[in-house]
Amino acid sequence: TYTTDTKSREENKKTIESLYRLSVDIKKIRRLKEWVLLQDVAYVKEIAGILQEMGADETAVANILERCPEAILHTPAEINSQRALWQLVCQNEKQLIKLIEQFPESFFTTEYHENQKANILFLQELGLKNNIITRFLTSAPSIFYNPVEKNKNMIETLQRNYLSLGGSDANMKIWILKLLSQNPFILLNTSTAIQENLEFLQQNDFTDHEVLQLLSKLKGFIFQLSSTTMQKSMLFSKNVFKCSDQELKQLVLKCPALLYYSVPVLEERLEGLLKEGISVAQIRETPMVLELTTQIVQYRIKKLSALGYDIKSGTLESLNGTKKDFEVNYGKIQSKKERPIFNPVAPIQIED
Repeated sequence: TYTTDTKSREENKKTIESLYRLSVDIKKIRRLKEWVLLQDVAYVKEIAGILQEMGADETAVANILERCPEAILHTPAEINSQRALWQLVCQNEKQLIKLIEQFPESFFTTEYHENQKANILFLQELGLKNNIITRFLTSAPSIFYNPVEKNKNMIETLQRNYLSLGGSDANMKIWILKLLSQNPFILLNTSTAIQENLEFLQQNDFTDHEVLQLLSKLKGFIFQLSSTTMQKSMLFSKNVFKCSDQELKQLVLKCPALLYYSVPVLEERLEGLLKEGISVAQIRETPMVLELTTQIVQYRIKKLSALGYDIKSGTLESLNGTKKDFEVNYGKIQSKKERPIFNPVAPIQIED
């Protein structure tokens, strides 16, 4: 920990000079993290040297130090240890320096070095590919700060539940790896939260097979919810669609977003669709449209309307899916519209 009491302290002139020589924007550091410049000890030349050794040019070094100035407060030994650690999953130093440029904060968090190392080795043993582990290191670094035992327990809990829900031993490894690569933050949950949420689904008459289906569709995000929020969301959908418990269950299986999104989010999206002239019956027929934000829906309706496609009288299927799915559907509608329809037996219209 470094002191942040800035009133009585002066900037370290030696640090300022060293950064200036490296063409680092010192004003930027003063604005964002001035406390770094007040520390008595800093390793500017040494850290810059290590980065250059890895292949960073002058501009890259300056960018890294501007974005993460606290890097200069780590000892060269700490940074070299971190370098060796990340090399366990990087193909080469070129890839490593590229990652440091993009995610300097993740690389320069050295406090949990031993936990990071143990977790990297554990994830490799589990069968995760190195390119996925590097993605975790940069986008979900907090999962590596846990003691490895906690992450192991979490994986064991997931495996146990997968088998108790009827999953097979043969598919378990693939299922776990897929779940992890889709949502590494699953490791930050507690075993209790997992148990409670699975019990909630079972109490709501979802069969074991259906629970597994929901887990896969929701990419494990279901464990970040509480039974209370899920209950409220389901009740909201039941009232909106005026359906029975069994019908509601089918809607949730068709569109797990009804379980995942909170009531305010579902309300806002529903209102957005109704304002566009879409009926509740149409939404009930294609509930997946609630997975889209209001802005995306408005944009897609506008594009389809320009082609003369009336969303109010048609199906909502054409609105659905990812950006890529929509573009494919849009292309089909467009080419259909451009292609002249010729019916050889239709009477020829002759104007008087």
